[in-house]
Amino acid sequence: MATSLKNLLFKGIAARSLSRPLNGSFYNYRMRYSTTVSNDSDTHDDFKPANKLENSGTSLENIVEQDVKDNPVMIYMKGVPEYPQCGFSSLAVRVLNLYDVSISARNILEDAELKNAVKAFSNWPTFPQIFIKGEFVGGSDIILNMHQTGELKEKLKDITSKQ
Repeated sequence: MATSLKNLLFKGIAARSLSRPLNGSFYNYRMRYSTTVSNDSDTHDDFKPANKLENSGTSLENIVEQDVKDNPVMIYMKGVPEYPQCGFSSLAVRVLNLYDVSISARNILEDAELKNAVKAFSNWPTFPQIFIKGEFVGGSDIILNMHQTGELKEKLKDITSKQ
């Protein structure tokens, strides 16, 4: 019995260590996800990151404005809804998922300029930032409070469910 408990505990600790960030990478279920970009000069141009906005004539401010206008529920967060990278972003996603609505999101950790553009657009300094029907609602604490009072249910009632 003691040996089984020890093995179970060891397996739990080993599994947990696989999901911790490690030098710009993190592991989840034995898969490796990288958050860094190689600056290797041997990398072919097709595999190097490209800035699609550079020559498009579109500004980040326009993109934020379009995101908010086109998506009934838009969240700018640390990470993505499937893998939030902070507790506040995770809380916001969990609360919104209770309403079975489609959530559109952008990861502000991938682009510091996007992060600043969102802050300027909403005039709000912290993340996550949640927009519902084109209106800035707030962060995870405000969404949680709206959920607890029933106000969020009312705000999301006419938004179609996930497809």
